[in-house]
This record gives sequence, structure tokens and C-alpha cells, in this order.
Amino acid sequence: MERRERFARIILNGFESYFADFQNITLGARSRFENADWLGIHAATIQRIDLYKLKVNFVLDTVELVAGEELRNYAFWRDTRKIYARLIRNHNNFEIAETFYNSVYNAVFEHEHVRNDYAFVFSSQGDIPLSDSSPVLRYYAVENSLRDTIEKLLVDYRFNIPYEDLSRDVDRLLEAFQEELVLVSDFDINRKDVRMEVLSHHFYRNKGAYIVGRILSGQDSMPFVLPLLHNEDGGVYVDTVLFGSNRVSVVFSFTRTYFMVDATIPSQYVLFLAKLMPAKPISEIYSSMGYNKHGKTYYHRSAVRHMESTTDKFVIAPGIKGMVMTVFTLPSYPFVFKIIKDRFTPPKEVTHEEVKAKYRLVKRADRAGRMADTQEFTNLAFARDRFSDELIEELKQVAPSQIEEHGKALIIGHLYVERRMTPLNLYLQDATDLEVEEVMDEYGNSIKQLAAANIFPGDMLLKNFGVTRHGRVVFYDYDEIVPLTDCNFRIIPEPRNEMEEMASQPWYSVGPNDIFPEEFRLFFSGNQRARKAFDAKHSDIYEARFWQSLQEQIRSGYVESFYPYRRKLRFPREEEPSLLGNT
Repeated sequence: MERRERFARIILNGFESYFADFQNITLGARSRFENADWLGIHAATIQRIDLYKLKVNFVLDTVELVAGEELRNYAFWRDTRKIYARLIRNHNNFEIAETFYNSVYNAVFEHEHVRNDYAFVFSSQGDIPLSDSSPVLRYYAVENSLRDTIEKLLVDYRFNIPYEDLSRDVDRLLEAFQEELVLVSDFDINRKDVRMEVLSHHFYRNKGAYIVGRILSGQDSMPFVLPLLHNEDGGVYVDTVLFGSNRVSVVFSFTRTYFMVDATIPSQYVLFLAKLMPAKPISEIYSSMGYNKHGKTYYHRSAVRHMESTTDKFVIAPGIKGMVMTVFTLPSYPFVFKIIKDRFTPPKEVTHEEVKAKYRLVKRADRAGRMADTQEFTNLAFARDRFSDELIEELKQVAPSQIEEHGKALIIGHLYVERRMTPLNLYLQDATDLEVEEVMDEYGNSIKQLAAANIFPGDMLLKNFGVTRHGRVVFYDYDEIVPLTDCNFRIIPEPRNEMEEMASQPWYSVGPNDIFPEEFRLFFSGNQRARKAFDAKHSDIYEARFWQSLQEQIRSGYVESFYPYRRKLRFPREEEPSLLGNT
């Protein structure tokens, strides 16, 4: 038993080391914001994502020495799990510690034989600690005036650099709060018990810092977020205020880079955020705070329970079939499952490993609100009888190497899971003229914001973009993405004679990284209504110079601002023009 005890303690020590280093990277976010170190923020984000695997691998090297020949003995792991569960029984972050244990187990067994006897498929203490959020909240009673309360809140959340104009920001917030709360019929701003509850630390991402809380009147409450921006002249200002669960949910979207927030006990923050966004899965809240591995664990547990409580069958996802991935879904479940095909439809020539590398690139990139986060699974088991005959036939045809039947189980060797969205090409079929204009503007904004984040989508066909429930257009086909700075944008040369003009093939040389934006018009073939709406606002995408200018910005070290809200919601401000326009 001594060996098993040491084994369990090494894994727990590895988790504590990971969590401490995760916190240390996170704690630097405030200084990076105050110093306008935007490149440093991006580098720290990548460093924190990569940290998890580094720590798991370090622990793996150590436990191999301790376990010796017992390392692949399931009975040994059964005993170790019991000891580990005892060690973390009163741990503040036991749920994340369990996920770390699972990661070590999966590294040993390569995601095979994942059973609750050997790993924490389900928690030993419940899905989430019954944490009390009150220690991480600041409370503001609106005793004298709402204006005084807002001013005190901003002063309490000040930085080591001054507000650009505190009085102006307070006046703007007061007006916004009064206008919004008047619209809420059951919210009485004049009650004596009106109060605010605000999470004690800022949330940092990209070039913004966010204050998150809610205002209450009796039993009624209104969530809010205050985005704070750095004017890069040494001052901070409030950019807007976002009210309501829907707008707060967009701030914490699965399409955005993970936040940095000083949360010593993450579950305290998660439980409060769940009150503000009751429709958002807990797994996505954990992931949004940077605990994406535990978000995956929580997602899997929720998925298993959903499968057990429903009877509908998995079916091929609606839309045009992909050349690289086959996609299926469950009608009652808001996610899709994506499997890399064994053979790709011509002219696709990428390899399986190249596709996986693209997904890793997305995980580490600033997704700018325009690329869906994914969860990656290996050897995931499903109930065979939940698959429609049509889907089974499809999988056997396009990805036979990825499926294996074991009795009543269907094992899928490798897949990605992401939020289900309405494919843009399908959305356009039933859209009104106004909806077409709005969604095509969003489509253009999506392309431009990805480019500003140094991502070139490659295949920009409408079918490769989805529309979220909030009306945002998101890219989700990653097999051709590359860093924008790796591309060579060119103008198609003028033909020198009639023979060249009539040629069916290019008469000019084309390098492997050459891209001709004039050809992007082909992405709208067959949908002139969509093209007309797009051209009205985003025809600059057809110009090589537009892309070259973005490349120059990126190479100069400039970092674009990505706002998790519409620009029309921002408080009035003089700003320098952006290549992205009004996005």
C-alpha cells in the first residue's frame, strides 16, 4: 500500500504544482493590462494552455518510476483511485484535481478502458463543490444614490493607472443603468434594498478588463458586465455596460479566448456566473476561465446523463457534407460530433495529422469570437443502438478505421465535439432580405476579425460558417486554416494576349502560398442575393492590398481589439479608423 500511497501523492503534488503555476501566470494579467502589453497577454495565454500537458508529462515520468511493473495494472489503479479520493476529500478544488488524475491515467492507457473504477469518470464528491460565492463577492448597497454607488464601485476596481475621466464614466453608467432598469417591469430601482453583487477580481482577455456582477431589487436581479479598456496613453475608461444574461453569455462565449481571472477557488466564480447565465453549460464556464480540461470532464459527465435520459438517435448533421470531416448529431442535444474521414474528397490533400494540427492551432489562437472551441476525445464509447442505420452506413463508408463495435458499444477512435450552429448556407435559404443583409455583414466581419487575429480561413464557402443563437457568424471548418502572415496575397496579372485571356488554366506561375483575393467572389456562386449584401459592405476583401495591410499590422506587433459586443453599444468616443471598419 505504501507504493500506492506515494503514487497517489505524486499525482496530487503534480496537480498542486500545475494549479500554482496556472495561478502565477494568471496573476500577471493585471500588470500586463496596466502596461498595455498586448503581445505579452497573448504569449501568456498560450503558455497557460500548454502548461497542462507539460505538468501531466512531468508527473507521468515520475509515477512510471514509482509504479514500475504495476503501472498498467488495473487493480493498482483501482486502489490508487480510492487513496486519491481520500486525499482530496476536503480539497477546495477537488473537481479539477480529479480531472488531473484522469489525464495521468489516460496518458498511461492512451484513453482505453476508461472506467469509473480506475479513474474519475464521475466525481467522488459531486460534479461541483458546493462552494459559497460570498467570499469572492463585493457588496454595494444603494443607500444614498445610485450614482454614489457606481462611483464607489469604479474606485474600488481602479488600477495603478488613473481613469481617463472618472466623472464622465460614472455619468454614462448612471444614465445607462437608469434607462435599462426602467425597461424591466418588475425591477424597482427605488426600493430600499437595491444592491449590487460583484465578483472581486477583474476578468482579462485580449485588450480588455471586465467587471462582472448583478444588481438586485428584492428577488429580481439584472446581470451586468463593465468592459474597461486602456487608452494606451496611460489611462483607463469604461467602454460600455452590458445588461442581461444574453449579452453576458456572449462575453463568455465558446468562440472566444479563455479569460484570466484570479480565482483561487474557481468553483466559487463558476457558481456565481451560472446564476448570471443560467442557459450556459457549466462546462463552458469552466473552460472560459481557462480550465478547459475540466470543462471537458464536466461536458462528458453531462453528455452521459443526457444520453441516459433520452431515446432519440444520432443522425447525420444537416448541411452539405464535408470533404475532410463527417459530422453527426443528436436532435435533442445542442452539439455536433466531427470525425476525420479515412480518405478525403478531392481536391483536398491534407493528412490526418495536419488536420489535428489545425485544431491545435485554433486552441492556442485568439479565436476573436469567430472560431468555435472544441473538445477532443479518443476512444469514446457510445450505445450502438442509438445510431441511425443511415449514420452507421455513412461511418462505415467514410471512416471505417475510426469505429469499432464491442457488443452493445460503438467505440469511435477520435473525434471532436463542438456547439451546434445553423450552417450559414442553410440559414440563408429562409432568411428575409433584412436577415440576409445582417448575416452577410456578420460573415464579412468574421473573415476580417479572423484575419486580424492572424488566421486565414482558407476555404471561405458559406457552408463552413455557422450562425449562433445570438446571430453571430462563426467559422468551424479548420482543415485549411493557416497564419495570415504565411500567405502571399497577389493580384491576378492582366493577360498579355488573347490566347492567355481564353486559357482554361492560369498562364502565370502560382506558388504554394499564393492567394488571389479577386477569386473570393466564387464563394457566392449560386447565391446572388447573399453576394449583393456582402459586396455592399465588404468588397474590400476582394483586394490584395486589404490583406497585405493586415499582414503589415501584425508583423509590426500591432494587436487588434476584439469586442464581445456590438460597436453600436459602446459609449461615444473618438477613435482612429481601423482596417476592419465598423465590426
